[in-house]
Amino acid sequence: AVLAKPAEQTPLIATRALAVLHQAGVPPHALQLLPGSGDVGAALTSDARINGVAFTGSTATALKIRATMAAHCAPGTPLIAETGGLNAMIVDSTALPEHAVRDIINGAFRSAGQRCSALRCIYVQEDIADNLLSMLKGAMDELRVGDPWHLSTDVGPVIDQTAYQGIADHIAAAKAEGRIIHQIAAPATGHFIAPTAIRVAGIEDMTKEVFGPVLHVATFKAAELDQVIKTINATGYGLTFGLHTRIDDRVQT
Repeated sequence: AVLAKPAEQTPLIATRALAVLHQAGVPPHALQLLPGSGDVGAALTSDARINGVAFTGSTATALKIRATMAAHCAPGTPLIAETGGLNAMIVDSTALPEHAVRDIINGAFRSAGQRCSALRCIYVQEDIADNLLSMLKGAMDELRVGDPWHLSTDVGPVIDQTAYQGIADHIAAAKAEGRIIHQIAAPATGHFIAPTAIRVAGIEDMTKEVFGPVLHVATFKAAELDQVIKTINATGYGLTFGLHTRIDDRVQT
């Protein structure tokens, strides 16, 4: 049997999902909804009767769940945690820029960047950086931010005011430091974050995941590729990674 505990911000879609599963034949006694805030999740994961937990959310919360389960659940009780990531992409000088820009736009800005797998940081080989960033700015300008019910909308709002404020503060700090590469317009009302590209020295400048339509951009010299990969690996995140190149050996390595 499964107790489905959705994030407190998403009870309606969770209710609908369980209703569909019940209509499809899953017995109600085998799958039940338990909405609520963090205290509900904490009570569940500290109950010794729980035989396993599958969690999607932040790394910090996953670590708390792990500690709670270690203290209360039977030894060996499984925990499956799919957490966030500082997902990176490397674009070298052999890449097809139109393909790279297409994937950057889809990875960083679709779903308003609210996917664990969303692109957070790109490394562009400096030989092609000016041209690629020019194309990226043009592609960003074509994005439409607004009501996701409309088919013309490319980027919707972020989930709530707390999320909005954290992302807006991050962008404001970068703007104060003169690191905004490009930003497009967004509605003034609602929880809309304007898709933004921010310059960074490297992924090490990112101390946390920014869960919104914000792309961090770094450049590298051809001889620095191995070091770039080591730096990405050193973040401790390993969710997704992208590589745009036409060098087969580089792909295999």
